[in-house]
Amino acid sequence: MRCTSKVSILFLAVFSLLLSGCGREIENAYDVNTTISAYTFKNDYGENTAPAFARDICVVNGDIIEGVDLSRSEASGLFDLTDKRTLLAKNANERLNPASLTKTMTAMIALKYGRLEDVLIASKNVVLTESGAQMIPLHEGDRMTLEEALHALLLYSANDAAVMVAEYISGSVEEFANLMNKEALALGATNTHFVNPHGLTAEEHYTTVYDLYLIFKEAVKYEKFIEIINKDSYDLTYTDMSGASKSLSIKNTNAYLSGSREMPQGIRVIGGKTGTTDAAGSCLIILSYDENQRPYISCVLKADDREGLYDQMSWLLSSISRLTGQ
Repeated sequence: MRCTSKVSILFLAVFSLLLSGCGREIENAYDVNTTISAYTFKNDYGENTAPAFARDICVVNGDIIEGVDLSRSEASGLFDLTDKRTLLAKNANERLNPASLTKTMTAMIALKYGRLEDVLIASKNVVLTESGAQMIPLHEGDRMTLEEALHALLLYSANDAAVMVAEYISGSVEEFANLMNKEALALGATNTHFVNPHGLTAEEHYTTVYDLYLIFKEAVKYEKFIEIINKDSYDLTYTDMSGASKSLSIKNTNAYLSGSREMPQGIRVIGGKTGTTDAAGSCLIILSYDENQRPYISCVLKADDREGLYDQMSWLLSSISRLTGQ
């Protein structure tokens, strides 16, 4: 519509637009309470027009199952970061317990707000009592740098390291969980609610395949995050309260990186995060590249066991060339 110098005509035109929405009803309007994260956005822009929330991300509002068996898990998804397309999805917006995939958010926040060279001091709260929980184990007064703690967090999935990182950033696990939820909302992950930094089973601790894609996509923007998840092992050295040196050799819990599971043909797995609890089942999210160096994020939640988890993930990754024509 051309501009006019007639103020009255301009006023009437604007007023009509406000009333009519340009003469059509908007379908799937943005709503912070919707169960589809792709339809929400954080309204904090300071311009006259809002940029489309989904312009730079994949979206999904239903199952996308094309010639692949996704029966080995409760939920899964495959996301093309180049063309910004969801290639495969099953129950991608279903709220589930993410187990230690929670630690991708913990690491992202630590990299955003912390300094790798800072020395973290373990409090008495690092001593966790849940049966089977992965620990270094840390004791009150133990010291290590944030960079060392992130290796323990992402490679070894140490739950006590997660507590130490949370208290370093926010002073307490509770305040860190508040920050996690704030950051999740800012990313559009509106089907997510965290109550701890490690993913041990707790009420009201949940996320979705799609929200984990949004969180992981943000995390891989940090070179240090990618550097760490790409390692097959790491020698962790830290000190106790008296200054005595302690060490632990850790291996990546990702079977593709540890060599216990073969990468699908034509796919290079960079790394990711594993997670397993009784409530969550077996979970995995990874970053990978195809032969043309195109990146993908894939996620599997609540597989029955480790074998089924990697079968499901390999089926997702093996579908890339067929679905993209690469």
